[in-house]
This record gives sequence, structure tokens and C-alpha cells, in this order.
Amino acid sequence: MFEDGGPPRLFGVAPGVDFPRALVTGLRARMQEAPPEAMARVQLIVNTRRMQRRLRSLFDAGPATLLPQIRLITDLDLPDPTIVLPKSVSPLRRRLELIALVSQLLTQEKDLAPRSSLYDLTDSLAALMDEMQGEGVTAEKIAELDVTDQSGHWQRTQQFIQIAQGYIDDTSNLPDSEARQRSFVTALAANWAANPPQDPVIVAGSTGSRGTTMLLMQAVARLPQGALILPGFDFEMPAPVWSHLDDAMMSEDHPQYRFHKLMSELGVTHGDIAQWDDTPPPSPARNALVSLSLRPAPVTDAWLTEGAKLTEIDNATAGVTLVEAPSPRDEALAIALRLRRAAEDGETAALITPDRVLTRQVTAALDQWSILPDDSAGTPLHLSPPGRFLRHIAGLFTRRLDAEALLTLLKHPLTHSGFDRGPHVLNTQRLELRIRKKGLPYPDPAGIARLLERAVAKPEDQAQIDLWAGWAGGTFCAQLDDHPRHLSEWVTRHIALAEAIAAGTKGADPGELWQKKAGQKARDVMQNLADHAGFGTTMSASDYNDLVGALLSGEEIRDRDAPHPNIMIWGTLEARVQGADLVILAGLNDGTWPEAPPPDPWLNRALRHQAGLLLPERRIGLSAHDYQQAIGAQEVWLTRSIRSDDAETVASRWVNRLRNLLGGLRDQDGPQALANMLARGDAWLARVRAFEQVDRTDPAPRPSPRPPVAARPRALSVTEIKRLIRDPYAIYAKHVLKLTRLGPLVQSPDALMRGTVAHDIMERYIKDTLSDPSLLTADHLKHVARQVMAEEVPWPAARAMWLARIDKIADWFAEREVARRTYSAPVAFEGQAKGQLTWPDLGFTLTARADRIDRTDAGDVVIYDYKTGKPPTARQQATFDKQLLIEAAMVEEGAFETLGICHTAMAIFIGLGSHPDEVAAPLDEEPPREILTNLRELIEAYLSPGQGFTARRMMQEDKIAGDYDLLARFGEWDATDDPVPEDLT
Repeated sequence: MFEDGGPPRLFGVAPGVDFPRALVTGLRARMQEAPPEAMARVQLIVNTRRMQRRLRSLFDAGPATLLPQIRLITDLDLPDPTIVLPKSVSPLRRRLELIALVSQLLTQEKDLAPRSSLYDLTDSLAALMDEMQGEGVTAEKIAELDVTDQSGHWQRTQQFIQIAQGYIDDTSNLPDSEARQRSFVTALAANWAANPPQDPVIVAGSTGSRGTTMLLMQAVARLPQGALILPGFDFEMPAPVWSHLDDAMMSEDHPQYRFHKLMSELGVTHGDIAQWDDTPPPSPARNALVSLSLRPAPVTDAWLTEGAKLTEIDNATAGVTLVEAPSPRDEALAIALRLRRAAEDGETAALITPDRVLTRQVTAALDQWSILPDDSAGTPLHLSPPGRFLRHIAGLFTRRLDAEALLTLLKHPLTHSGFDRGPHVLNTQRLELRIRKKGLPYPDPAGIARLLERAVAKPEDQAQIDLWAGWAGGTFCAQLDDHPRHLSEWVTRHIALAEAIAAGTKGADPGELWQKKAGQKARDVMQNLADHAGFGTTMSASDYNDLVGALLSGEEIRDRDAPHPNIMIWGTLEARVQGADLVILAGLNDGTWPEAPPPDPWLNRALRHQAGLLLPERRIGLSAHDYQQAIGAQEVWLTRSIRSDDAETVASRWVNRLRNLLGGLRDQDGPQALANMLARGDAWLARVRAFEQVDRTDPAPRPSPRPPVAARPRALSVTEIKRLIRDPYAIYAKHVLKLTRLGPLVQSPDALMRGTVAHDIMERYIKDTLSDPSLLTADHLKHVARQVMAEEVPWPAARAMWLARIDKIADWFAEREVARRTYSAPVAFEGQAKGQLTWPDLGFTLTARADRIDRTDAGDVVIYDYKTGKPPTARQQATFDKQLLIEAAMVEEGAFETLGICHTAMAIFIGLGSHPDEVAAPLDEEPPREILTNLRELIEAYLSPGQGFTARRMMQEDKIAGDYDLLARFGEWDATDDPVPEDLT
């Protein structure tokens, strides 16, 4: 294929050229005169499996020929079977061993990092160890670094890396994958030097960014029939610029730095790089423009001299659209609209971005047109149903089970998927409704069984529900574990619990847990963890939960059904592998593309350079190379969002450079070319605005429904009279529409619960003091409060806060209670103090339940009501809060059977808030008979056909939320709007 002799052979393919296609075309052209079997002796070494598949598909497309040997850089055992090395150690095993080391380090060096960073530190250490082996840097070399002018942190790092390397060397004779690969390449290069192969060996598509790959490429380049084919080689960059790439500290982030380093190692110059194929790039003028925009920082003054020599600026930018969207949503929609156009026109289109959030937004937008893109990255395993399921179950070990966590798992599609999932779903719904109605903040077996008692009438159905309740209580509850356990024990328990939950009540078949691609991948991850758990260490439940989450997030699955053949989503690396009619480079903001270098807790930038390790800018340089290659396509979109969800963004340095360069090329109409690029983007953003535009709907009026008289409520409690006065619509929604607000799934210590607990405390305290008057003390009140809260308040913080409030008012309440006992004695409490007043002519019944009723020595009645907040004033009671006034009137009408007809001497609100107080109802100003007369008139009014139930008629404050505000569409109207009556039938 090649002439013998001469310098090492390096070929390049210009940016924008379909690299695999050019590789195949050039290879066919060079082998045209060779016999057919010669092609089968060619060894093509590529760096990704996707590249390998693409090359094979291009060869399969014809014309017919024997295939060359296409191998991966990481799979070189076959070319030289004489090199025998032990298999590499499992990455998971090495990671588990490092976890134990880092865990000990964090225990000893508590100021190094928080415990929660255990796995991040382990991952970064594992990456550092791999890099050291790949670059041929030993722990001894790290130890020799000069850290005299560095902080003590770096000295500890040196010592720990030595310990880690020594531990790895002592615990296993198996090399890491990076160490094995480097050893193999070194041995292969030595064999080739002694006995070089006479058939062509070609390394194609690699930039030589890793040390081991660089060694292989150097060895291949020196073979008699060896060659390197470089992707995205910049033929437009002048010789003086190449010479400025010598300093890695200054040039590591340049897209051509890797090639310059390779050429320096091989002793060739850029002039020795020949074109592999004569396929021209789609736009040579654009390649020249982009090349100039990416000049290294020290020579950007070349813009002044070389910029004047650029030609065809209009042609260079004609196929480029610059979209600067106001928000990520607008950016995603603009991309989706363009991809939809491509699908309709039969174009192949590729979205390239490292921003996975953006790709998910674009995929969601395309779904409305039933377009499913072919996403090369797939779906992260931890976001798949089995991944979420396993993470939820691992979370059971770390925290006390609450209602939300229980129902999250009960509703998961993999739960009880073995058989009879229908009854399971029904029982889950029953349980949720009862939790919302009755409350069960922290479920336990007894609580679940209690909530589902008498759920149905049929005994056989209730037996099935009881069986399910027993399974749910016994399986999900009491999984919290505060004791450190060995990793193997955690894994065994985790898998067993996951299968039990997936199996259901019969517990035989794990259902769909390990089925389909996601389930199979999840099973592989968990089985791999179980196989290597012996190399782990003792860890807490939280550490195990983090480990499982990290392992699941590190895997991806592709479980797509029939993706669109022409609409693709690629990572930045795929820009080297594929070709498309339209290429969209999205998320071009600094921090996204290029990504910010991750923090390195082990070695800073200067120490890395001293050691010969890769600099953080390496990733930026590789991203820059991917950008330069992709932007050379026929039609290109460059997109970014001006703002993120919470702040203004900074445009990618490459977009900024391109804009600045065009803005300065005034003689070549550069500013106009830039304006045209932006105008094309703005045209698509206008389409986004048109797509998002909706026809304005008139706001809903303030409702005042007038249901038929027969449908209106015929019974209300005393406490609802206040709501009838302030928000009649709430009475309509509750009693006419029969709508009740569901309670929260996860109860919180809110004001309603605090009031309920306070009532229970006072009732129990008063009853104790009746049976034993010596208990009428503040200390006993505190004692009762502690007992009640221990039983009813499961939140330690709320319990402590509420106990503090009781402690604050205990002396006051005990003193006032002693005074109250001098003229009255309790005779009825909330459970017995029930009253009912009926107006037969209206067909209406009024009910009441007093907190406490006392009787004086004279036979009169005193009514008390406890308030944990501020009691209503006498004026408020006269107008709105008529609860005590109405109860007093009902007593005098004999509505309380246990009391008979009595005179109400007093009715008092007892405030139990931070400023305890007693507020008496204004019985003299609002006599009972007048109260009942006014109340009857109010009820008569709402039983008449012409009276509407107006929403938020007389709310105390606009900011007070009602239970039915959403139904009334409050917000589309306000309190200044007139109500609009509506007759209902």
C-alpha cells in the first residue's frame, strides 16, 4: 500500500469531512491495484466501537470486497498472540478496595472532606490511578514532586497516593485495565521493532490524547507499512502557529495540540501530513474562518494580518445559523422544530451536545409529533424503572419509613409485578385515601392493618385485603438499619428485599424486575456487585445507598422502539464517526460546552504538569477538536440560551471568538455575515414564539352558584357558620358538590395538628384533676403534655417546640384553672358535649360539639373553647366568629341533652398561644335569642332560590387560602370583582 522508507506516515482528514467514509474511500483507492486478498491483511485500529460498526456498514454497502481486520485500540490481543498477560482486575473490585482506603483516610483526616464525599473522592482517586498507569507515571514519581511551596494538603496527598499504590500492588497480582493496556502496547511495540509486520497497519480516528494510545500510534507510524490517519486535521493553520503549541501549559486547550504533540514525538512537521482522501470539505472557506478564530491565545494578533486574507466570508457562513435563545426551553423548541423540518424533508440531522438535560427537553418536544430520535447515549440506568426501584429500596435502609416513601414504592410498576397486580393497585389506592384522611406519617404493620380494617363488606374480600396489609407491613416497614454492616451483607439483603417487593404477596416470582433490557442491565450490575462484595468493607446504610446509586448511574441502556432513522442525538465524540446533512451544535455555553474541568482533590494543575499527567485543559482541547470538526458540516446550527433557569449565561469561548472575528472583518462584510447568521436564528425563534402562542381565554368570573333548593345543605355544624359567612362557596363545594379536601400524603406538624394535640392534652389534664385534685398543678400539665405528644407527635423537633410552649403557659393555666374551679366544675368534654338544634319548618339542623362545659353551683353553664392561636376579639365574635355565641344560645334552647335547658353564664375562649389569654364572648351585647334569630334569617336566606353561594365573600384577609380556591379559580378574579350568580339545575 505504501512505499517503503521515508518518515513516519501521517495522513489527515479535514474538518467537516465524513471521516469513516473518507477512510473507506481512501483505503479502497490505495488497494485498487492489489489482489483481493490483500485487503483482508490490512489491520485497521480504531478507538470506538461505534466507529468500528460504521466502517463495517460502509464496506457492506459495496462494492463487494474482502473486509480488512477492524479492531479496537483496547482489543489488540489478536494481532500478536505471543504476548500473554494476565487478565485485568475488575474495575469494581479495584473501586471497592479504594473505597476502603478512602474511608479510612476520611476517618483519620476529618478536615480533608466530609463523609458524604466518600464516593466522589473514590471515583477521582480511581481516575487518577488509571491516568497514572496510562501515562506511565509511578507513585514514586508523585512522591518526588516538589511541594515545598504548596499547602500541607498536597503533602498528605503524596503520602496517600503512595499508600494506595502500595496497597493495590500488594493485594493483587492482576493489573488494572490501564496498566495491562500499557504493558501490552509496550510489548507489542518491542515485538514490532524486532519483527515488524509487512502488511498495512493503520490507526484511524484517534487524536492520541492518552499516553498509551500515543505509544501505540508512534509504534505504528514507524512500521514499514504503518500509517496514522488523523481526524479533523487543520490544514489551514500556518506553520508559525504550529510552533506556538509547544507549551502545554498555554496550548493544551487548543483543538490541534494533540496532533502537534504527536508530530513532535515522531519528528515530523505539519507539512509532512498528507491528505488521506481527495474528498473536499463541505466548506473550505468556513474551515479557514474557524481555524483563524481558534488561534492559540498568544497569537490572536494574527487576526489582524490573516483576517484580511480571508475570502468568501458569505459562502463560509451561508450554511451557519446562530440561535441565541432567551431560555433553555426556547432553545430546545427551536431545535425540535428544525429537526421536525428535517424529518419531513428526508434530511439526516444530528443534534450534538454534552448537555443531557437539553437532549431530554428536545426529545420531549419531538414526542408531540411522534418523532423518536436515535439517542446514542441511551437512558441512564438509574433513571430507568429498575434503577429507580433499586434506589428506592436502598433508601429504606437509610431513613425511617414515611407515608410518601411507602406509597412511592407501592405505586412503582415493578412492585407486586409477579401476579395479581390489579388487586395490589386497588389496595394501594385504598391505603392512600385512608392515609390522607386519617393520617399515618410513619407507617408500621399495626397502623397499616388498622387503616384497612373493614375496608369492604364481603368477608372474603376483606381477608384478601388483610393478607395484603400484612405483606405490606411486614415487607416495607422496619427496614431502617443504623448498624454498619459488611458490603456483602448489604447486597444480599438489598437483592432479597427487591425480589420480595417485586414478587408480591406470594413471594415466588420476582415479576418483571429483571426483565427487558433495563432489568437485565440492573441484574448485571447487582450481580457484579454481589460477586465482588467480598473485596468491600464495612459501611453504613447511607454509604451503601450512595454506592448503589453511583453504580447504577454509571450504566446506560438503549431500550428504544423504532427510533427515527434520520433524526439522531450524538455525544461530542460521535462528530468524528458519523456524517449528517444537518448538524446542530447545542448548549454552547461555557461550563456546558466546553465543560468546566472537574475539581481534582489529589493534584493541582502545577503538580500534574510536573508529574507528566494530563492537564485539566485536555478535556477542553478535545471538546474544541470535536467542535472544529462538527462545525465544518454542510449545514450547521450553533445554539445557546442567553439565560439558564436562574442566571445569565456566558457564551462558549468558541462562539465568542467566532463572533469577535466576524465583527472585526469589516472589509469582508463580516458584521453583515454575523447578522445574517443571527437573523436565521431569530427567524426560528419567531416560529417558537408563534408555536407557543395561545389564544387568550377570558378569566373566570367570581362565582356565586345558586343550586336548587332541594340540593342545598340541610345541616351544618356551628364551626361551619363562620365559613358560611366568610366563604359561602366553600359550603356549596363541600355540601352540595360533596367535595372534601384530601389530606396531605405526608403529614406535617401544622396548626391543625397542634390544635388537636392541645385539646387532647387539656382534656386529659382536666379529667386527671377531677379524679385527683392534687394534680391541679403546672408540673402535672407538663407531664400530661409529654405523654400525649409522645403518643401523637412523631416529629422530635415539633414535639420539643410544642412542649416548650406548654411549659411556658403551664403556670398560667394551672393558676387560672384553680380560679375557675372556685365557681364551676367541668361536666362535659368534647366527646360528650354534643348539641343539636332543629328547625322543623326549615328542615334544617344545627349541630355543635363544645370543647368543655362547666356547671356553676347555681346550675348555670360555662362554655370553654381552646385556641392555640390568638382568640377572636369580641368584635370579631359579634360579626364572624359566632361559635361560642351560637353554642350559648343552643344551651339555653336545651340543644344539649346531657344539660337540659340551662342559662349560659359565660362563654370563654382560652388562648394557649405564646401570649395566653382569656376572651369572653359578648353575651350581653349579643343575647342568645337575638343570635338565634339572626342565624335563622341567615339560614333562610341560603335556603332561598335567589341566594348564591359567593366565593370568598368576607374573608378576613386576602392572603388567607381557602380549601376550594382552585375550584373557584381564585386568582382569575379578586375580591373587588362583583360576583356573577349562576342558576344550577
